[in-house]
Amino acid sequence: MPTSRPTTSRAPLVEHIEQLYACTACPNMCKPVVTGRPVLSPIYLCGQAPGIHEGDFGKPFAWTAGKTLFRWLGQAGVTEEEFRSGTYMGAVCRCFPGKGKTGGDRVPSPQEILNCSQWMKREFEILKPQLVLPVGKLAIELFFPGKMLTETVGQCITSDAFGHPVQFICLPHPSGASTWFKKDPGKTLLLQALDLLKVHPVWNEVFPNAGRSND
Repeated sequence: MPTSRPTTSRAPLVEHIEQLYACTACPNMCKPVVTGRPVLSPIYLCGQAPGIHEGDFGKPFAWTAGKTLFRWLGQAGVTEEEFRSGTYMGAVCRCFPGKGKTGGDRVPSPQEILNCSQWMKREFEILKPQLVLPVGKLAIELFFPGKMLTETVGQCITSDAFGHPVQFICLPHPSGASTWFKKDPGKTLLLQALDLLKVHPVWNEVFPNAGRSND
């Protein structure tokens, strides 16, 4: 795959994020909108939805799950700040869904997912990402409906997303409530995914020192 940058101007992305912050499409979602920095990058991370704490920090993966995620990415040679500065961080939904009736966070409704997907579609139009990192089951299902984690994590999959050809390296959700990545097959598949990141040409274009970080 070519690894050239999509554009040299951040203006369309900055304007897009300003419009995103003002979104009121989903009345049952809890403000504020949480999304990543306006980074022009060929790498797009797609999370699920912010948790209850992310709004206070104004950035995705700012709490416990983020510590685990950035520990994983450290194994692929990048620090948290390097990753945030070099990757566009989006999500299936950009607002905290609220707590579910039986505990845990509420799963966004199909309509809420559809509403927010229009923002992601625009981001793909602006960025034309070449490497997409879906994190968690909800994010993976957005691109691969009906597929299990064991069918997607640990592989580099070439497919289309919003009309753009991209490669996917899927990761499990780093929630402390999840045990999937702590035992096999999830543990092995996660390591395979991180190994794929380390050698991916787009990853090494954006993070040229990643391959030497763990030497």
